[in-house]
Amino acid sequence: MSELSDVHSGARPWHSKYPLQVKPSYDYPKSNIAKLLIDAETAYPNNEALDFLGRSYTYKELLRQCRKMANALKALPIAKGDRVAIMLPNCPQAVVSYYGALMAGAVVVQTNPTYTERELHFQLVDSGATVLVVLDLLMPRVVKAREKTAVRFVVVTSLADGLPFPKNLLYPIKRRKEHPDLKVDYNGEGVKRWSAFVGQGVAQAICEEVNAEEDLAMLQYTGGTTGRPKGVMLTHANLLANTRQVDAWCYRLEPGKERYLAALPMFHVFGLTVLLNQAIGRAGTLLLLPRFEPRMALETIRRRKPTVFPGAPTMYISLLDHPLAKDGDFASVRLCVSGAAPLPREVQERFELQTVGKLIEGYGLTEASPVTHCNPIWGFRKNGTIGLPLPDTDARIVGESGLEPLPPGEIGELAVRGPQIMKGYWNRPEETAEALREGWLRTGDIGTMDEEGYFTIIDRKKDIILAGGYNVYPREVEEVLFEHPAIKEASVAGVPDAYRGETVKAFVVVKIGWQVSEMQLDRWCRERLAAYKVPRSYEFRDSLPLSLIGKVLRRKLKEEEEENDLNLT
Repeated sequence: MSELSDVHSGARPWHSKYPLQVKPSYDYPKSNIAKLLIDAETAYPNNEALDFLGRSYTYKELLRQCRKMANALKALPIAKGDRVAIMLPNCPQAVVSYYGALMAGAVVVQTNPTYTERELHFQLVDSGATVLVVLDLLMPRVVKAREKTAVRFVVVTSLADGLPFPKNLLYPIKRRKEHPDLKVDYNGEGVKRWSAFVGQGVAQAICEEVNAEEDLAMLQYTGGTTGRPKGVMLTHANLLANTRQVDAWCYRLEPGKERYLAALPMFHVFGLTVLLNQAIGRAGTLLLLPRFEPRMALETIRRRKPTVFPGAPTMYISLLDHPLAKDGDFASVRLCVSGAAPLPREVQERFELQTVGKLIEGYGLTEASPVTHCNPIWGFRKNGTIGLPLPDTDARIVGESGLEPLPPGEIGELAVRGPQIMKGYWNRPEETAEALREGWLRTGDIGTMDEEGYFTIIDRKKDIILAGGYNVYPREVEEVLFEHPAIKEASVAGVPDAYRGETVKAFVVVKIGWQVSEMQLDRWCRERLAAYKVPRSYEFRDSLPLSLIGKVLRRKLKEEEEENDLNLT
């Protein structure tokens, strides 16, 4: 826990803005994080843990499957500290693999199912994973990527393994039609079929004892936006602390009663904490979606009436603007926590009009398990900010070098520390020493803190556009574009310019049924922004490139722009 001796000195002004129900500091469990599931099953064995497109799993059934998985891994054998990679979308097998591996004492390596062969090979080699649990559709990539790695066993599953009858019988027919060339060699070296592998495991109670503050629960890889992805070492204590911090912030949610719409991918650290660990820790029901597809999400919302819906701004936009969306569809939702990208105020206001609950913005990063800040849900929030640091979390705005805090209102880099901050980067001591100083993590995000302790993120340090000697923050320009009634989505990036060195370009998606010209947008921006911040050009697109978590890939837009320039020359 953080020291609280200087609370009254004004060093942590945010504590005075906490709701009465939230304490500045808590005690955190020091156990294997898989105990979240064991404790939930003990208290609510017959409650529904998972719903996967109509198939339901109780906590008793889920724990039994996780124990079988853990014992099957032990029998391979997997020793404490060995790495188990999981390359699955949101499905029951992903949950079973995650908690099963943790119960066995393994370190989980969540692997993005969209990785190319090269990206997958790098992660497998870097992590030293010896087991990979993977979806059958991804096996062609795995067969090649596995070469010259430490992977000895590949456990292959299909979405059909988690589907209800008769979908489980119909899915293989659909798969053969869509992927006629797909063949999985179950006789290959170390390749095991999910049903046989988990089926042979015994359901004997198992949960490896750990030193929670030292032993790793996960290697969670960064997005690789600044060079090669790095394996972030998250301990059991890190993940338990962040789960408890978020739990304390969401104090009105009731154990055993909440239904979580799991549209965020759980292989991403945001979905892992605010969905998987959070829902299981509260003995709630996870409504699993294998991917975010608006029609499927709407059908699940109508069928199961979720009460909690963590997501990314693009998800809320897609649902609000979907032609099949009707008034009342989102009435059951009491709480939405938006992360992964800045939340436009217009989207926040529109979505809240459709629900009985709150849509609030939070902030986090992989190195912090990931949540560090959030706006009060049922207290005073400041729109446009990321809110207040969570309990036991210190935060400050610092200058280019050193860790001395800048005065309120000044722009600098956000630094954070707390029990959720990573142990370091896997096998990268120099980069660990550079990122962590005296327990503080420099985030690479530029922002400010006001007098009351509310923080605002202006932009990523690396995304700042230097146009003619002036700093332009893309998020500020994007907020202005989002306020225009015709704009559905917008992203702003710096592109090369012969005169200014770099200039501002806007990429926009227009709402269905609306029309707007470049001249109209230029006039709109000039009325609201200083001249040097106004985009010099606009590109109208049908969609923007998104990560699986719904974050606009600004880097991809810049790469496309650079490629176009090369083609023109």
